[in-house]
Amino acid sequence: MVTKNFKRISTILIIVLFSISGLKAAEECFENTSRSIFKFNMAFDDAVLDPIAKGYSKLPDPIKKGTSNFTSNIGTLLSIPNNLFQGNFNQLGHSVGSFVVNSSFGILGLFNPAEKMGLRAHKEDVGQTLGTYGIGTGCYFVLPILGPTTLRDSLGMLADSFIDPFAHVTIREQELLGTSGSSLDYFTVKGTTAIDFRADNDANFQSLEENSIDLYSSLKSIYLQNRENKIKNSSDDQDDWGNLDN
Repeated sequence: MVTKNFKRISTILIIVLFSISGLKAAEECFENTSRSIFKFNMAFDDAVLDPIAKGYSKLPDPIKKGTSNFTSNIGTLLSIPNNLFQGNFNQLGHSVGSFVVNSSFGILGLFNPAEKMGLRAHKEDVGQTLGTYGIGTGCYFVLPILGPTTLRDSLGMLADSFIDPFAHVTIREQELLGTSGSSLDYFTVKGTTAIDFRADNDANFQSLEENSIDLYSSLKSIYLQNRENKIKNSSDDQDDWGNLDN
């Protein structure tokens, strides 16, 4: 059943990607709708995410650092197949090495000894991989809760769930190397990752809100530039906003 569904979704993805392959500019799709969803997301942030992030920020630094290391280490799993698809074998070695070292000597990723060894795993996803193949962004829009995206990146998110080993052992409940999990594990890690990012960038968000004439347009610009930097593996994607994606 999983294989059949995967083939069906893969066919749809291929058709859609061919249709957007020539689209380079991220033109707006349904801007009025996106702006309405953006307002909802901001209200959700004010009511839910921001208070949780502020509470998270008050935790002891070792707990916050360990949590960030743990979720980042799990995120490295998605980078491994994408490095392979991109033919970036140097980064593939960094990703595999980082995950193995941190999962073992780093106690399931709570510590990051791999970085001290010079292993740096850049985060890669299917959206970035498609970008390296020359697939254009397609149109830009905003999703509820998930935030800004493009047609290419939204399709990439769907594909991520099929090639991400962590997704296989959690939301797809497949056993891998004797390990399995549940959907709750997957969404807990994703939720914690979002809270960790929100807490780390609280000052940035406040500054952006206070100084932007049009916050919607400002976040759109930041998101698109960030994604472009990641596709190019630019050093600019390592700044404070380096994880501003879905």
